[in-house]
Amino acid sequence: MREAWWQWQRARIDADIARGQLDSARRLAADVARRARAGDLARADQHQADGAVAAAESGLAQAEAAVAVALQQVRSLAPESVATSAAVLPTAEPEPAGNEIAAHPALAEIQARAAVAERAVALAATQSRANPELTLATTRDRGAAGERYGQTVTLALRIPFGAGARHDSRLAASRADALEAQAQLAIDRARLPAERDAARARVEATRTQLSAAERRATLARETRGFFDKSFRLGETDLPTRLRIETEAAEAERQAARSRIELAAAISSWRQALGLLPQ
Repeated sequence: MREAWWQWQRARIDADIARGQLDSARRLAADVARRARAGDLARADQHQADGAVAAAESGLAQAEAAVAVALQQVRSLAPESVATSAAVLPTAEPEPAGNEIAAHPALAEIQARAAVAERAVALAATQSRANPELTLATTRDRGAAGERYGQTVTLALRIPFGAGARHDSRLAASRADALEAQAQLAIDRARLPAERDAARARVEATRTQLSAAERRATLARETRGFFDKSFRLGETDLPTRLRIETEAAEAERQAARSRIELAAAISSWRQALGLLPQ
């Protein structure tokens, strides 16, 4: 459920960035069209600007399709409890206060299985022989043709005195189940701390990536402002202006995705600790 939720948030961020990129492309195309009519720019520049708008429209349609697919995945997992309004903002879960995994549900479940298996071994060892068997049977027959049928009732009591092969087989099966449960418990006790440490390391790495992405986005916004001004003054050509716009949009997208990735990493850390979503 967590993975589906954050995949939906990633798709929504991509759609928001694509929508903003389309708005910027349309504003730039309108400015280019105005200057082309005034004779400041060539018709080839207008075609380039219109092509950028078409590309942005295609990108937005693709992003919105990805949002729809991700949303259906979330609804298929939790159709009643998940709010799917566009106004819902993605919020990160709180970071875990500690790294204890003693109460992890997966560990508790295998511990319970191991305890049940141990009690089954003890019970099988105590029951050294099978239970007594009481048999009640009736028969109905006649001696010759034409005679009346007679009915016979048979009552039998079987008391086993030895352990026998059935007891040995049952005891061996119980011990095998207990050994399997203990082995799985040992594996989970080693696996869960490793998953916890890996999830915590991912959070720290993602936090570093977010810091770098936000610095890049800030620089890209400032650069876009510089080139937008120089383009209006006729000091920059349109291809350069379009390239700067694309780089700024990509930087914004990376920063937004990094924020989502950090929230998803914290969520995975909580998952590794066996904590419920918040």
